[in-house]
Amino acid sequence: MAPAGGFAVIGAGSDFKGKITVSVLITCIVAASSGLIFGYDIGISGGVTTMVPFLQKFFPSIRRKAAEAKTNMYCVYDSQVLTSFTSSLYMAGLAASLVASRLTTTLGRKNTMVLGGCTFLVGAAINGGAANIAMLILGRILLGFGVGFTNQATPVYLSEVAPPRWRGAFNTGFQFFIGIGVVAANCINYGTAKHSWGWRLSLGLAVVPAAIMTIGALLISDTPSSLVERGKLAQAKKSLAKVRGKDIDVEPELADLIKSREIAKAANQEPFVTIFERQYRPHLVMAFAIPFFQQVTGINIIAFYAPVLFQSVGFGSDSALIAAIILGVVNLGSILVSTFVVDRYGRRFLFLLGGIQMFVCQVAVACVLEATTGVSGSKHISKSYAILVLVLMCTYAAGFGWSWGPLSWLIPSEIFPMKIRPTGQSISVAVNFATTFVLSQTFLTMLCHFKFGTFLFYAGWIAVMTIFVAFFLPETKGIPLDSMYTVWEQHWYWCRFVQRQPSQNFYDGK
Repeated sequence: MAPAGGFAVIGAGSDFKGKITVSVLITCIVAASSGLIFGYDIGISGGVTTMVPFLQKFFPSIRRKAAEAKTNMYCVYDSQVLTSFTSSLYMAGLAASLVASRLTTTLGRKNTMVLGGCTFLVGAAINGGAANIAMLILGRILLGFGVGFTNQATPVYLSEVAPPRWRGAFNTGFQFFIGIGVVAANCINYGTAKHSWGWRLSLGLAVVPAAIMTIGALLISDTPSSLVERGKLAQAKKSLAKVRGKDIDVEPELADLIKSREIAKAANQEPFVTIFERQYRPHLVMAFAIPFFQQVTGINIIAFYAPVLFQSVGFGSDSALIAAIILGVVNLGSILVSTFVVDRYGRRFLFLLGGIQMFVCQVAVACVLEATTGVSGSKHISKSYAILVLVLMCTYAAGFGWSWGPLSWLIPSEIFPMKIRPTGQSISVAVNFATTFVLSQTFLTMLCHFKFGTFLFYAGWIAVMTIFVAFFLPETKGIPLDSMYTVWEQHWYWCRFVQRQPSQNFYDGK
């Protein structure tokens, strides 16, 4: 037994062979590009809400508030209508993710991604041509449905297609493309900010990543697991041979997938009921905890409102957009680090390292803001201290980029058995959206009232989640999906809930 809940399962269940083929590489890159639309939306929203023409047309009260010299710097952007523009997407995403569980089972992972891309494309077109707040919100809702479908299907797709040994690296591709979307959006915001029609271009250009990922999804095949689940065995064998390599015998893995399907069919139980059984308690806890903790790191809120945030702490409009771009680039680079080390050092190592790093940075930002702007937030922060805040935020973003960013999509997509995998992923995505909605709806108000204490609020949650990982998250590095039950059987706490599988042979190195 490893300390604090970490277990190394050396030989677990069916260790199917698989290598990195050109086919699996291209397939996973194309599938991961679904993250573009989510990332683009995260990046574009905050930038657009600092553009003067956009605010004058839709939120004139914020312009009047910003013009008042006496306004507290933390409270300029405190508007429930403005936050509704940002957060409406997440309520729609929440609803879509619950429906998407059925869709990924019935239609397959690939078709759900295509549906998500098409829905997002329509929403982007409506937002680009918006004439009033109602059109803006309608567009955001359609964007939410698109993101809900793709965020449900893509991580599962990547985990099912990738070879077990490199599953972590391939799955981080989804977060990497989210990062690319954020950086691209920030760059576009910077280029369009000076034009009266710039906000329309920024919102409307979301059709580009939507078109890219939709066309890409149409060109790839569905996962072997999904094809077996829908009874398409010949196609499943062909797909499996393609992604594993021609010289690999795929019959054992195919037989195992078929066996998992038969077990699921024999149970003949609603997955949303099955997942609440005692033996799946560890899985259910992770489905709720991991996405919730990811959001209470504060990263998406900071990404949404990065231009607003940097403007509030002393950067000019252009400088704030540049600072947001720098933040996005740092996050993108750190995701690449995660890609190369996640399957070597494991998930727990990155979670713990990133958690400590983020905690220190959030506390440091709070201290700097308290010391420079005062408790009331009425003092003007100097440029040197504003740059220090940017450096701390970049260090924080790096910690997130190689830990909670990619791993929060990876863990829920790899821990569930086939019969409840789409259901587990849908719960995970729904929790992600629900938490994001609440935080995005309240962040600007919290910033106004808590001031620098907002960062201490997130620091407290980061401390909680780091302790949770240390004690309750087992290591899943290199374990085949069909053998994932072994990590729960050998865990100091979760072993009391799961049913031991006597038919499978494994050992723990003792």
